[in-house]
Amino acid sequence: MEKLKEALTYDDVLLTPQYSDVESRKEIYIGNFLGDGPKIKLDLPIISAPMDTVTGPDMVVAMAKAGGLGIIHRYNSIEEQCKIVKDAWETVETIGAAVGVTGDYLKRASRLVHSGAKVLCVDVAHGHHKLVERAIKSIKEMLTDSTHIMAGNVATLEAFNDLADWGADSIRCNIGGGSICSTRIQTGHGMPGLQTLFECAKTDRPTRIIADGGIRTSGDIVKAYAAGADFVMLGSMLAGTDESPGEKIVTLKGVQKEYRGMASKEAQLDWRGKFSSNEGVSTLIPYKGRVEDILEDLKNGITSGLSYSGARTILELQAKAKFIRQTRASLIESSTHILGKQ
Repeated sequence: MEKLKEALTYDDVLLTPQYSDVESRKEIYIGNFLGDGPKIKLDLPIISAPMDTVTGPDMVVAMAKAGGLGIIHRYNSIEEQCKIVKDAWETVETIGAAVGVTGDYLKRASRLVHSGAKVLCVDVAHGHHKLVERAIKSIKEMLTDSTHIMAGNVATLEAFNDLADWGADSIRCNIGGGSICSTRIQTGHGMPGLQTLFECAKTDRPTRIIADGGIRTSGDIVKAYAAGADFVMLGSMLAGTDESPGEKIVTLKGVQKEYRGMASKEAQLDWRGKFSSNEGVSTLIPYKGRVEDILEDLKNGITSGLSYSGARTILELQAKAKFIRQTRASLIESSTHILGKQ
């Protein structure tokens, strides 16, 4: 057996502060184009995950107003998903919607585009798969080049390059890193999120890299961009807000909302009446208020992060970034550790 390779995730590293001539965060612009095909520009390079406790009609509108993008989940009927797209289309110029790779996915894709979706997300857990290849190519053949195809998820450079060659305009990178995902425990497969980005960033394809999973702070987002990501996709950080689907629940722990993985038993039973593999969990998380406030805090943290490397854009950050390893003691020191002593 070949020598095992060491793989890193967000808590394993820090970015080295560098000389900066950035005098104000207003000098920093973190926006980016979603692909070289349709010119979809996001002023805030954050995408909300296609999960039924994260992205519904209210989240799509809120993400667009903040400069980001919402991907409407596919765990409903074609009619229900298309209605969400149509209802949001008067307010939102760019709407994303997810499709699967089996059954009526081509019909769903066609109906969504005709309803106003400009981004289609081929949404499966293991993107380096024959069915994903078929889905991307079939959708590309059926629709015009004006539709952006997002696909994933992948964990390796080989997988990234294959999906790019199949026709994906952007690719979600990370397998098993989400806070409610148990894929690595159930299957033994995956790769630490930051290492996935290091690997996928070696590509020579123009396809955009979306860091998806394992991101918990604005600092993690900055590390993801520095490692090669063009965008980040968030789930748990946006769940529990006013705009996420679901009702507020009053418990002994306070006001909460449901957050669940789409591969969890509960989610599968709700949307298809049965479950097979159980690669996610369902839980309650604290109610967080308006998502617009969370996105503003994240934007402020990201722009501050770029200034510490003396960068005014994400591309400049990627060129200047210097990573170092941190020990477990360093990780403790990096946190607000006084809170654990009270």
